[in-house]
Amino acid sequence: NFQPCSINFPFTSSQRKVSKMKVSVLALLATLSTSAAFAPAAFRAPVNVEAPSHKDRKATIVNDGKANAIRDRIKSVNNTRKITMAMKLVAAAKVRRAQDAVVATRPFSETLQSVFGGLITRLGGEAVDLPLLTKRDINKVTLVVITGDRGLCGGYNAQMIKRAEARMAELKEAGIEYELVLIGKKGESYFKRREAPIAFSQDCGQNPSAKDANAISEKLLASYLAGETDTIELLYTKFVNLISSAPSTRTLVPLSASDIAGEEDEIFQLTSSSGEFSVEKTTAEAAEPQEFPNDMIFEQDPTQILNAILPLYINGQILRTMQESVASELAARMNAMQSASDNARDLSKRLSTEYNRARQAAVTQEILEIVSGASALE
Repeated sequence: NFQPCSINFPFTSSQRKVSKMKVSVLALLATLSTSAAFAPAAFRAPVNVEAPSHKDRKATIVNDGKANAIRDRIKSVNNTRKITMAMKLVAAAKVRRAQDAVVATRPFSETLQSVFGGLITRLGGEAVDLPLLTKRDINKVTLVVITGDRGLCGGYNAQMIKRAEARMAELKEAGIEYELVLIGKKGESYFKRREAPIAFSQDCGQNPSAKDANAISEKLLASYLAGETDTIELLYTKFVNLISSAPSTRTLVPLSASDIAGEEDEIFQLTSSSGEFSVEKTTAEAAEPQEFPNDMIFEQDPTQILNAILPLYINGQILRTMQESVASELAARMNAMQSASDNARDLSKRLSTEYNRARQAAVTQEILEIVSGASALE
């Protein structure tokens, strides 16, 4: 049997109070140390953490509708600028290929011109009895209009179409019938919607070949020799430089013997220096007429030889104008893409300024709200 008893400690009342306070403080410290181990990492005090440097500091992201919309638009504008710069470089590479094609056809043209001049000299004058050299009374004109197959090339296609419409208006006012031969999808789609008289159409492509030019020249010569048309005019874009090109018109048929023998040529070469593109222009003089000995006997009559050479010359001229038009289109696309890239860069700068202002305004507004809330609690 246990009996209740009391134990008397030899402490005074003041000593008991002090010992109770020590026990309470020790218990509080133990509790805090234990709870700190289970506290989330976000609420723990950082230990030995260095402040981030300025270069590692990221931009403040503002959760504001207007600022977010501006930031998304800046990204889209920068992506568009990358695309336009890539398209400019692609067009520059294609310009080089087009120029190489022109240079490759130059030896054949020079030889053809030299033989033609020598035969004309041997005959002692112009062979006026050839069908392709004989002028007729003009009752009907065939207009060969060369445009591009694609857009995004500035005013290249629009200028060529405008030039064709002006020539059509001149012929209509003079009471002369006309028909169109359209080379290029842009011109074909434009004039088909307006129900213009179209003989036939064909794509231009980015790399015209002698096969394409031959298909066009055969149809044109067949129409001319059959008497269906009296003259054939070629409307194309003449390559001047990388900045400008000029819509031009030349008579393809009938030909002039003196013009063929004395025609000069211009060769353009695309170069680059310090990251900038430029064009070097070279003028090639007319080929010297080939000299045939007086005692040379031709197996065929020189007139028949000329009659066989002229279709080759016309084929070469069509190919050359198609190549020059393609070079002009690519140069116009280079300029258009460069302008688009510059505009995108300027727009990105303006949007960045506007975004920074919106971000600063949002941060300032948040600071004012915090200060106002703290003042209200005092």
